[in-house]
Amino acid sequence: MNKIKIFAYIAVASVSALACRDAIDIVQDGEITKEVAIQSTGDLDRFLIGNVYSSLNPSNEIALTSYFTDENAVVKSNTGWYLSEFRYQLYSDNGYVAGTWLNHYNTIDKVNRLIDLSKLITPSSSEEKQYNSILAQGRALRAYSYLTLLSYFSTDMKKDDALGVILSTEVQPVNAQLPRATNGEIYKFMEEDLAFAEKNINTAASDYKYVTLAMIKALQARLYAYRGKYDLAEKYAKEAIAQSPALSKAPGTNLSAMPYANMWKDSERGEVIFALSRPQAGSWSNIAALWTTNTTDINGAAQMGMSLKLYDLYGARDIRRVVFVDASSDDDNKIIDKYPGKGNTPLRNDIKIFRTTEVKLILAESYIYQNKLAEAASIMQEVRNARLYGGTVAPLPKYATQKEAYADLLLERRLEFCYEGHRYVDLKRLGAIAGVSIDRSDRDDRILKSTPLTLPITDHRFTFPIPQNEILGNPAISNQQNPGY
Repeated sequence: MNKIKIFAYIAVASVSALACRDAIDIVQDGEITKEVAIQSTGDLDRFLIGNVYSSLNPSNEIALTSYFTDENAVVKSNTGWYLSEFRYQLYSDNGYVAGTWLNHYNTIDKVNRLIDLSKLITPSSSEEKQYNSILAQGRALRAYSYLTLLSYFSTDMKKDDALGVILSTEVQPVNAQLPRATNGEIYKFMEEDLAFAEKNINTAASDYKYVTLAMIKALQARLYAYRGKYDLAEKYAKEAIAQSPALSKAPGTNLSAMPYANMWKDSERGEVIFALSRPQAGSWSNIAALWTTNTTDINGAAQMGMSLKLYDLYGARDIRRVVFVDASSDDDNKIIDKYPGKGNTPLRNDIKIFRTTEVKLILAESYIYQNKLAEAASIMQEVRNARLYGGTVAPLPKYATQKEAYADLLLERRLEFCYEGHRYVDLKRLGAIAGVSIDRSDRDDRILKSTPLTLPITDHRFTFPIPQNEILGNPAISNQQNPGY
């Protein structure tokens, strides 16, 4: 496959909605039409890399998840940032909510344009696999964006007839006004995308910054776990595990040489199945800037640190305590260091979207649903053993009930996936059956000490509101706001 740096950009003026309305039907001197810009499979590949991959940005949902749930504490250097979200103030004009909506619809729009542009090309027989693989990558990324949108904006992902989000299947005019579709309609569309992607993907297994077969399997496992279809979640989790790297382990006592630590520094792939590339060069957003200002240490003007409750949950030999919290931290200010930066670019790291640990825990979740508690416990022990260093061994859990097992699964997911955007959705989909909700320390809010330490798991704020701008600008959705907003 023709690979170029992911920050490359192909300028295709005619597929932008930014042109003046007066000039739509006029061919300007020097204008690059889509027929001129896209003439080969190579051009299509460059559009995929420069427009589709580069559009993916989950920072808004990662940020809001960490502020709103129980991943963060207010540190002493906070200058007033993120406190509204931290105090459970979630309204339809929230910028992170709007950003989640807009960013994923931007990716969906780019994929729709990719498919539209592909119709201009008739690939040669030698290019057909590459051509189909380009479309497979785009369609897998479109399915990923739709699943992410549903996970935040649908009230109940397990109900096919519940309202989902807007279903856009093709390039839309700038004045398009579409209503919300049901979950079932969107799931059907996603399954078609993923079936095509699974059949036609032709990337190397080692190309983990691109869509691979392992990424598609992991996405399918996540999809069916979220839907509560655990027979399929188990199937795809096992297939993803077979295609994926082994768990990154933390053996011995040389912490600087541990594969798990190096994975977060981007000096090793580790167990990453799919990551969004964030190279040192270029004007990419910095993931660690969601919590700190300059550097990931006590002097870096941090705004939010690790929740003191979360910090206390890590055992003394848990590598995650060492990797996720900077050594300069003090007793009341745990500086988040999960994304330490790369080279001479602080705060910037690749954004890990799928890892082997997730599909292992999806498999455990599937076993819990089937009441195969011993099998689930074995996976939990395997994951915990991979996170312990210095020869420490995790005990084998003993679950008396499914509820107890679900609660332990949520605990492990909390420890493992903090600052990756999972906690909000995990609580939304599993909190009620596990008897678990937001669980903060009374020391996490050092300014307004009266902030509640939890929310009822049935609270309407465990579903995002449809953004206010969408409601105001789209009459087809004006009466489809989520309950409570």
